Amino acid sequence: MAVAIIAAMPTPLHNDAFLRACLRQSTPRTPVWLMRQAGRYLPEYRATRAQAGNSFMGLATSPQHATEVTLQPLERYDLDAAILFSDILTVPDAMGLGLSFGAGEGPRFAHPLRDEAAVAALRAPDLERLRYVFDAVRSIRRALAGRVPLIGFSGSPWTLASYMVEGAGSDDYRLVKSMLYSRPDLMHRILEVNAEAVAAYLNAQVDAGAQALMIFDSWGGVLADGVFQRFSLDYTRRVVAALRREAEGRRVPVIVFTKGGGAWLEEIAGIGADVVGVDWTVNLGAARRAVGDRVALQGNLDPSVLFAPPEVVAREGVAVLDAFGAPQRADGGWDGHVFNLGHGISQHTPPEHVTALVEAVHRHSVAQRRRP
Repeated sequence: MAVAIIAAMPTPLHNDAFLRACLRQSTPRTPVWLMRQAGRYLPEYRATRAQAGNSFMGLATSPQHATEVTLQPLERYDLDAAILFSDILTVPDAMGLGLSFGAGEGPRFAHPLRDEAAVAALRAPDLERLRYVFDAVRSIRRALAGRVPLIGFSGSPWTLASYMVEGAGSDDYRLVKSMLYSRPDLMHRILEVNAEAVAAYLNAQVDAGAQALMIFDSWGGVLADGVFQRFSLDYTRRVVAALRREAEGRRVPVIVFTKGGGAWLEEIAGIGADVVGVDWTVNLGAARRAVGDRVALQGNLDPSVLFAPPEVVAREGVAVLDAFGAPQRADGGWDGHVFNLGHGISQHTPPEHVTALVEAVHRHSVAQRRRP
């Protein structure tokens, strides 16, 4: 069943540098946002979570709380984009797998997919069960009032399937890889359902007001070459092809991020996304030369750098900008870089170190653009 969504009324953007960079257009500075920028490293987040009964899902399923924590990092830092506060596992939860977050533990499913009958019964969810996400998107857009763009997101079909089979996070991916190799028919069935569900979920976020979309293929890098292409990349390509790419009179950029996917950078750049995110193992200059002007790049500071003193954090942020290089054309066009971490920010990060990073990125990227 489809869910009827009334989008937020379009509001002129005061800062569209993030959207422009995604489309390889000129920007006055390199835009910066951070994966997991709304989260446990912020004391205000922890206070809001306590109000929600110290429950992650209590936060994520409350549009009011989700709006509050989405905006918290923007009150501290001069960030160029907001990202919806939610979780990649809301989709399989809506499929009936029973998501929970235990105290001090990661996500866990009560009903993982372990046999043929469970896989055969799997269906894309009724989007009505995810209405709280779309309500949060609308609420956040209203609260942002055009300050910066809002990014919606989902996990990739493969990453979702990994959690759905394992039942939780994994160190060796034994269960999901065993199914992949011994019963590829079952794995393809899960991935087909997930691709349909992810595309519908992301399109509904756009209908509700998301201005850019990101697909997190967090576990793509654990696959072997050849296997990655068949079981991860091909299904991400299906999702990208099914996405709504125009809303409110402008392009809705799509970012694809495969952690550990540096070896397949050029293949990822060919699936139709506007931006390819890279982790910290990738040299941005080499990546830029490899993809040319096909896609923009997002990344890629090692999140552990944020544990170093602020002056070191600033220096390493500048090094990332220098690795990417200055705008390529004489007119300042094709900047094509969104500064980010190479993965999510750690919960142990000192908040003041993020200030040093954001200020250094903006300051140095402006100076890059002024050079003859």
